[in-house]
Amino acid sequence: MAFVKVLKTAAYFKRFQVARRRRREGKTDYYARRKMVRQDKNKFNNRKYRFIVRFTNKRCICQCAYATLRGDVVVAAAASNELKAFGIPVGHKNYAAAYATGLLLARRVLKHFDLQDKFKGKEELDGEEYHVEDEENEQRPFKCILDVGLRRTCVGHRMWGALKGAVDGGLHIPHSTKNFPGFKPAEEKGQEGEYDAEAHKERIFGNHVKEYMEMLQEEDPTKYEAHFSKFIAEGIDAEKMEDMYTEAHEKIREDPTGEPAEKKEITYERDDDNVKASDGTEHVRSNKLTLTQRKEKVAAKIAAAQAKMMEE
Repeated sequence: MAFVKVLKTAAYFKRFQVARRRRREGKTDYYARRKMVRQDKNKFNNRKYRFIVRFTNKRCICQCAYATLRGDVVVAAAASNELKAFGIPVGHKNYAAAYATGLLLARRVLKHFDLQDKFKGKEELDGEEYHVEDEENEQRPFKCILDVGLRRTCVGHRMWGALKGAVDGGLHIPHSTKNFPGFKPAEEKGQEGEYDAEAHKERIFGNHVKEYMEMLQEEDPTKYEAHFSKFIAEGIDAEKMEDMYTEAHEKIREDPTGEPAEKKEITYERDDDNVKASDGTEHVRSNKLTLTQRKEKVAAKIAAAQAKMMEE
């Protein structure tokens, strides 16, 4: 038999360290998290806030949180499905919805810390670069660090819409325009890139969706009805898109809390394991057994098993 070199010895396995659970699951980039969470020693116990942006298949989620030894504490949160209360019933995962969600979170965070009157943010939404720290204020603005998780920070991504919304809402988040839609990098070394604010503004107000709707409506009406069925059901066409987002931005600035959900006055009646609700639905919910009942149940099973063995 040929000689086989042992690559992983007992010493290797003795010193092997299992990666953290969320790293094994591929959910957390701990290299990035360590940099965002680490605080200077001379700022002991000062909270380092993060502006967290995540996207699912149906919505955009934004949070403002800080890290503790017990875990992250969320100060305020906003999700794009909450935009229904502000006049955006559909289209909760596009760039315009991400912007509105970032704006909603910014206003909620400032209201939480009673800073909504001191930092109004950018009220004229023209897509131009804006930094709240450049304005003259007696108090320093509320600072956050962008946390995008495992997402690639490519140019024009929806995460930059959420960031722009939060910045225009009055939060201080260090950033540049290099990743915004409408930015063109320099062609030659040493030159500065160009930022087209008008192109970014069109994205903020959903004009890219509007153009696609108009194109489909002319070229393929059947596909238009299939792709935009929820828009049609809500009575939203290409002409109403910009007005819908403009009105939503105004409502968010007026009151970011939104309308509370209506309480459903449903009563339940229990008949052993069956539960009947007043709205006509039925559920099966097993009764919780006491310790004595559980012991009796186990003893009965053992007795039944023994009796069966004796018969055989």
